[in-house]
Amino acid sequence: MSVQSSQRARHGVLDRYFHISERGSSIGREVRGGLATFLAMSYIIVLNPLIIGAAADSTGHYLGGGTEPNLPAVAAATSLISGLMTILMGVVGKFPMAVSSSLGLSAFITYGIVVLPGMTWADAMGLVVIEGFILLILVLTGFRQAIFNAVPAPLKNAISVGIGLFIALIGMMNAGFIQNSGGVGLELGVGGFLFGWPLLIFLVALFALFVMWAAKVRGAILYSIIGASVLALTVEAVFRVGPQVGADGEENPYGWGLSVPTLYQNWFTLPDLSLIGEFNLLGSWQNIGIIAASLAIFTLLLANFFDLLGTMVGVSNAGGIKDASGEIPYSRRIMISDAVGTMGGGLGSTSVNSGFIESTVGVGDGARTGLANVVTGVLFLATIVLAPLAAVIPTEAASATLVLVGFLMMQQITRIDWTDVEIAIPAFMTVVMMPFSYSITNGIGAGFITFVGIKLLRGKAREVHPLMYVTAVLFILYFVSGPIQEALGVS
Repeated sequence: MSVQSSQRARHGVLDRYFHISERGSSIGREVRGGLATFLAMSYIIVLNPLIIGAAADSTGHYLGGGTEPNLPAVAAATSLISGLMTILMGVVGKFPMAVSSSLGLSAFITYGIVVLPGMTWADAMGLVVIEGFILLILVLTGFRQAIFNAVPAPLKNAISVGIGLFIALIGMMNAGFIQNSGGVGLELGVGGFLFGWPLLIFLVALFALFVMWAAKVRGAILYSIIGASVLALTVEAVFRVGPQVGADGEENPYGWGLSVPTLYQNWFTLPDLSLIGEFNLLGSWQNIGIIAASLAIFTLLLANFFDLLGTMVGVSNAGGIKDASGEIPYSRRIMISDAVGTMGGGLGSTSVNSGFIESTVGVGDGARTGLANVVTGVLFLATIVLAPLAAVIPTEAASATLVLVGFLMMQQITRIDWTDVEIAIPAFMTVVMMPFSYSITNGIGAGFITFVGIKLLRGKAREVHPLMYVTAVLFILYFVSGPIQEALGVS
């Protein structure tokens, strides 16, 4: 067999397995989309260690059991688990949704669970494993799929629109274009003004991306990230901008937000994988009690459950990934992969792992199948030894893509009938609560509760699927779980 024939055969196998042609894509677009997704979410390798690796548990020990933070080990574990779970999602779920540590749930574990008296990091990761196992049971029994199918189509569209606003806000805040003023909420730039090289990089990338997208340039998102990164490297080399917070604690509000773009780094490192397997499955039940452990699992479960629903809908709508009946193909496999990813996060001590909404960046650049995930996953695995690979891409360079994707997802708003107030009001609550509360789960919960409440009080209870009542009640419990814990004396 000739080399060309062999290549065609391999391409044919990939095409049939991942349904590349069927979804209107190509191997080149999948590779490009997978690369764009990695570049858009690679910040997680730097940020996750700063959240879960830099905080001590109630016993004064850090992740891994030491008395000092071990951030390189957290970064290596994050790269490994993200890479493996992303590839699993691509191969099994055949869906272009990368998987990594959930920042929201990482923060909840750091500031809401491991600080409970007697709680350790190993105990917390054991809770994550248990939560993932429960998720898997819910998928295998069909309950998770049933809830997904019970959600009215307009609410699913509202979820997509809300996510669009949410990730646009994330992009603007990551770049420093919008900042938390601390006193009056959000403000533009620093003190209401736009100044500084990193912010200029973001604005140049954003407008270049808008122009390329309007001109229908293929690969516009990837070109934007790479071009902005090259520009950022040049600016840092010439002007020595430096980080927002220096090693000596000196603050520079006009510096780079998360990582300083530079090629002068130790590129090859031996990975520290000592955190793998550092979990205690039942330690939390002994140390903080059954009630406290159960409430913690419930909070993790509900947030993870509906974060995935929102991300699935967002990615699917952004890429038009639907089967003949209008449903997301292989949705059960996607949910199984997500549940396994959650357990993998606990087993690898990297917190809850779930689908990343930044995957819409890759979808915006052409990704339509799980092959893009394989590319993203391989790049994550490469960062285990190529540690600076992610740090070279500053958040200011990649954040512009999130704003564009936010615009693309906002276009779903035309699919909602705003003249039907019984669905328009719940849709509105879904859309606004996501960016306003900085949570996909909160937005979904607000929409579900409002929808069920309006139908019930207007005497139209039969128009609501029974599972919507169940989820509405669960969301009410979720929203008041903090006061319940306080009343029970478990926090």
